[in-house]
Amino acid sequence: MSKTILITGAASGFGKIAAFDLAKKGHKVIATTQVYPQMSDLITESKEKGIDLIVDKLDVTDPHDIAYAVKKYDIDILISNAGIMQGGPIAEQPLNLIRSMFETNVFGALELAQGFIRKFVAKKSGKIVFTSSMGGLWTVPYVAAYCASKHALEAVAEGLKTELAPFNIKIATCNPGVFGTGFNDRGADSIFRWYDSEVNFTSPSAFDGMAEALANQLDPQSMADCIVDVALDDNSNFRNVHPKETEAFVKQLQTDAWTTKS
Repeated sequence: MSKTILITGAASGFGKIAAFDLAKKGHKVIATTQVYPQMSDLITESKEKGIDLIVDKLDVTDPHDIAYAVKKYDIDILISNAGIMQGGPIAEQPLNLIRSMFETNVFGALELAQGFIRKFVAKKSGKIVFTSSMGGLWTVPYVAAYCASKHALEAVAEGLKTELAPFNIKIATCNPGVFGTGFNDRGADSIFRWYDSEVNFTSPSAFDGMAEALANQLDPQSMADCIVDVALDDNSNFRNVHPKETEAFVKQLQTDAWTTKS
């Protein structure tokens, strides 16, 4: 049965791939972007590919955009995919950058979800899939603030799952490993927009492993496939870490944390 699905952060990466794939499967997809130029590019690309999409602007940090989308669209599934990453040592990272991540990754995601939840409650059905991160389940050095925002999103999702169960509303998270969408690269690059080795006490050598860590990123198609599968599965798992190797790694880290010394 065809579903009406709204996706945030559909200008690139997992969001765009999932939007195209869901539309190809015959679903009514509202693919949203943060700014108008992205919207125009997405309209052009979807037309060139012969994919039938509704494309709209939805900046999850803009209350007017959120109110407009909630009023305009009646949906079955919300894929809350919009997110940003600002990297750097959390002991020195400017707080305005950390706040910006929480505004998008947590507060924006929650405000949009709250709007559609009211509609879901009224009809006693609906599903929300949050694109979280492996960083929502453990903390990666030098992107700790980003991980903190995703930890918060995990708590939001778990709370919603329990609280909305009486209304037949399903909640799930998708937790990507390291995929080559450009998102991780931009997050790493963002460090050097504020970090100054002559001012900051963190040694430049702390970042030496980043290039190597980003050298072998995975094909984002498989993660988009995971998001699509979770969104369409009425009986999906709540938490969906992908790939399986990352799931095993995260589980081991969580186990080790009980005996790690301070």
